[in-house]
Amino acid sequence: MKGGSGLETEMKLRIPGPQALEPGLRALGFQPRTPAQAEESVLWDRGRELLDQGCALRVRRYGGATLLTFKGARQPHPTLKIRPEFETAVEDGEALEAILQALGFRPVLRMVKTRAVWDREELVACLDETPFGNFLELEGEPRAIHLAMEALGLGPDRIETRSYAALFSEVPQG
Repeated sequence: MKGGSGLETEMKLRIPGPQALEPGLRALGFQPRTPAQAEESVLWDRGRELLDQGCALRVRRYGGATLLTFKGARQPHPTLKIRPEFETAVEDGEALEAILQALGFRPVLRMVKTRAVWDREELVACLDETPFGNFLELEGEPRAIHLAMEALGLGPDRIETRSYAALFSEVPQG
């Protein structure tokens, strides 16, 4: 979450490959923050208590850190994903999972992708490689997101409005 306002605003765009966008990101003033590496995200729920409300509780392991994130229900918007988000670093991921289990939560979806993070003052850009395609996530203020999208030559036909959780749940497990 850029800026820590408690409200996440982002757009996910389908791209041919992450490396193809790196020169464009540099030209727009983005700097690499975290090189491409595996990210594991696990959604936790009690039955479908959170999912049925459009919410998510996620434990993410990425870049040597473990993060706990709560995402609230999405606000209506045709192209942007806007929702409350609160996130904190956790010192001991295994202890966190034991606490969640003691509270009745169980893992409901495990997602693994490769992610590189780039940023500049008002935007974060995540280049993601997943089992169902490659994506650029732009997170920040709506105007900055749209300007960056246009400057990178990505049209509205590239916008993916489904969440990663929805896309991962469609991938055959095995």
